[in-house]
Amino acid sequence: MSTSTETITELVTTPEVDHGDHERFTHIVLEGYTPEKGDFVPLGNSVVEGMINSSAVKALCGKVWVPGRDPRKYPICPTCREIAESMGWELPAG
Repeated sequence: MSTSTETITELVTTPEVDHGDHERFTHIVLEGYTPEKGDFVPLGNSVVEGMINSSAVKALCGKVWVPGRDPRKYPICPTCREIAESMGWELPAG
């Protein structure tokens, strides 16, 4: 008599949405890009679309959330800042 143990792994691709206030930062969302000779290519929901439709957006740092707070009240996420600056963006100090 032999027994075997089988592990089944399922990949879940639905992003988790962070509903908490524990991370109070302003995040940077890359809404799309324009190739050198082409039209704007959207990469996902825009922040405005997220606010209006209560749909999740994804920040440069990977955080996924439904926007709804005034971003001027919080400091810029250090990881988003680092990524944006590495892309050549100039951000306000702070």
